[in-house]
Order: sequence, then structure tokens, then C-alpha cells
Amino acid sequence: MDIPQHLFVGTVDGEPNCAPDASIYEIWPKFVVMVLLQGAQHFVIDDSPFRVDAGCGEDNRPVMLVLNVARHARLRFVNDSRIPLRKVMISAPHPWMAWLMRTRDASSSALRDFLSGHLSRLSLPVSGQIRQLAEQILAPPATMEGEVRSLYRNSRALDIMCLACMALSEQVEEEPRRPLLASRRRSEKVRDFLLDNLDRTLTIEEIAVAVGASVSSVQRHFKDHFGMTVFEFIRRERLAQACLSLEQEGVTIAQAAYAAGYADPANFTVAFKRVYGVPPKLKRR
Repeated sequence: MDIPQHLFVGTVDGEPNCAPDASIYEIWPKFVVMVLLQGAQHFVIDDSPFRVDAGCGEDNRPVMLVLNVARHARLRFVNDSRIPLRKVMISAPHPWMAWLMRTRDASSSALRDFLSGHLSRLSLPVSGQIRQLAEQILAPPATMEGEVRSLYRNSRALDIMCLACMALSEQVEEEPRRPLLASRRRSEKVRDFLLDNLDRTLTIEEIAVAVGASVSSVQRHFKDHFGMTVFEFIRRERLAQACLSLEQEGVTIAQAAYAAGYADPANFTVAFKRVYGVPPKLKRR
């Protein structure tokens, strides 16, 4: 796979995100900044799940995901949101980032550390400045065309990348105990244990014993790496399995609720709608 040697700036403005897509995409090593202004993105890279949710309407909370893909990887989208997407995606290939850092005598050690880890990630709320830059990328002045329009969008994208890298450095300074490689592997071990035992009622103490870590370590590092607590992850995965059963097997709402760990189908319906944007009956074949 050929790796692009330049900055990529992509946009989605108002398109739905619920069309079926079973495709697996090969992606190249790159530094990514996603600014999600509306909607939700759920995807999986090399078996690691990602969910970025900006909501909409009164619940709109734009979010920025900073992500590093350190090696060629496989990407799969889970299209489970009906809220129209509004996002800006900026990616810089690793050779381009390496050249940029070589041309500077004092490159950020925080950025170097971040770029050394496969699927390093940082999720942050979108500032007013970044939101304004993203809106300018989505809607450049109508008078701009061709190369001028491209330069305009790229200049705003570079500003966003700069602000993202500054936020990354500040985050490292504020959290000197940031997760290292060992904690990342342990968090992945926790994730694998949870996926293998979704049909069981687990306690945090049992999970900690299974992976050979303390309760506080499991809780802190799992949220650092996956952006949610252990039990939020369990609930989302159970809901995902219930959704699949509704779509492919046509199980009843009550059966799906029980499989997802809900004694009351009404509570299941509320939780399901919060995640997928629609009640479970609309997912049932």
C-alpha cells in the first residue's frame, strides 16, 4: 500500500451514518485529528473499539479525537447512529510527521511519545477556536476555488493540528502518570477478558484478579485507553450483541433485554435508544 506524502483534509457535512457497511479498510500509518461537531462515530481498528459521540440539539457536545496509527492496520465502521454527521478529518502520514520533527531542534517529547504508540489516543472537548476553524473548513468562502480553496482548507487544518498538539503536551504535563506500554497491554487484557465473559455478572474485584492488577489501576487505565469505564464498556458491548440479535435473528425485545442484562425491557429500551438513537423495535427484522 502506497503511503501519501501530504496532509489530507476530509469533511462530512450532514450525511447519515447508519447505512450497512461490512467493508474492511486497510489504513496506513498516520497521525489523525478528528473534529466531530455532530453525530457519533463507532469504529474498530485492529480489534480495538472506538466511539466518538458529539450528540446533537440540546445534547450537542463537539469532541476532538487525536489518534496515532503507528503501523498498517485494518479499519471497520459500525454504522449505528441516525444522527447526521458533521465532522472534519485531518490526517498526516508518518513520513510527513517525521520530516516535520526533524526540521525542528526541539520537537515535543510528548508528541514523540504519542507517535511511538500504536492507537495512542486522546479525546478532548472542542474549544471555540477549533470549532470556528472546523466550520471554516466545512464551508470555505464561496469566492474561493481550486488551489486557493485547497490552501485555505489546509491552512485551517494545520491550525487545528497545532492546537491539538498543544493540548496533547498540556495533557501530559497535567497527568505525569499517563499510561505506558505495560498499562496499555493490561487494559487490552481487561478488554479481552470482558468480551469473553459478557454473559456473566462480573465485579471489578474479579476483573482485577483475572488480569493481575489492582482495582484502582484497572479502573484508571481502562478509561484512559478506551474512553469509558469498565462497566460502560460491558453495557455497550451487551447492547451491541442485543442489536445484532434483533437485526439478524429477530429475537423479541424481552429476549434482547435479558441477553443484555436488563431485567426490565423498558430500561433496556431507554439504554438502547440512548446509544443507537432509535428504539430496539426499529432494529428488529
